[in-house]
Amino acid sequence: MRLADPILGLIAVAAVLLSWRWPGRAAAGRAALRFSDLTPMSGSSPRARRRAWTLGMMRTAALLLLAIALARPQSEKRLDEITTEGIDIMLALDISSSMGAEDFKPKNRVAVAKEVVGNFVRGLQNDRVGLVVFAKQSFTQCPLTLDYGVLLNFLEKVDIGLIEDSTAIGMAIATSTDRLKDSAARSKVIVLLTDGENNAGMIDPLTAAQAATAFGIRIHAIGVGSPEGALMPYDHPLFGRQYARVVTKVDEKSLKEISSTTGGRFFMATDRTALQKIYKEIWRMEKTRFKVNEYQKYRELFPIFLLPALLLLGAEFILSQTVWLKLP
Repeated sequence: MRLADPILGLIAVAAVLLSWRWPGRAAAGRAALRFSDLTPMSGSSPRARRRAWTLGMMRTAALLLLAIALARPQSEKRLDEITTEGIDIMLALDISSSMGAEDFKPKNRVAVAKEVVGNFVRGLQNDRVGLVVFAKQSFTQCPLTLDYGVLLNFLEKVDIGLIEDSTAIGMAIATSTDRLKDSAARSKVIVLLTDGENNAGMIDPLTAAQAATAFGIRIHAIGVGSPEGALMPYDHPLFGRQYARVVTKVDEKSLKEISSTTGGRFFMATDRTALQKIYKEIWRMEKTRFKVNEYQKYRELFPIFLLPALLLLGAEFILSQTVWLKLP
């Protein structure tokens, strides 16, 4: 809420404060009747004092409400007109075995990636999003949808081992492109997350990226993993759960080429915080592509204060001139 005429309201409040003192001084200087002895009238009954106090409070409250009404309180409503149909986003998530490395403490890479992607999806509004998962092959886990709850349910079921192990980055891009190529959205984006290099599939990543460019699709590529490697759990037939240090090398050169070819960007995340910042940055970049016309609309609230003020003044006048009439 805002005040359209705060100065006028302050002047009115000052007038109310002065009214506490001025009537008393004015009344002290005049007398309606003269008495030779005022002793019988030196005291007033408690009831008369309560009536006088009540009438004074009613008038004061009415004047304060009038002062607020004069300041013109208004409620604000902002209207944003976005000149686009929205964004269509395909999230391509690597679920190869190396994503089980536990350098994104206290969880492994795929668990943290799922949480960050889930938070990213929860922040969307009026934008379609889909999910592609890949290892040796790629497939659509969830097609483009506005039902974010459905996508989050599919995301929860994603885990390492759903697909035979390897990393088919080119196939992931091709599958995502196939889901976006017929989209009517003005902005079509693939957010690719991987911790390795392409070593499977029938399509080269750069060739797939060039095909995406032909359909007006941008690719933002995210590499994850620490340079020094990380411990990855495995099950030993005799000793049970064991850990081995693995060093997975993100093919930065290839991912940079993929993203630059399509007009996107390459990011590198070595921990959870960095990954969260990357998804926020991607969202900020995509949203700033659109022209947003902002309008402000105000609703006048002064009647809410004016009506009770008039009612109080009317009640105070009627009571002071009838049942609570005070003779001079």
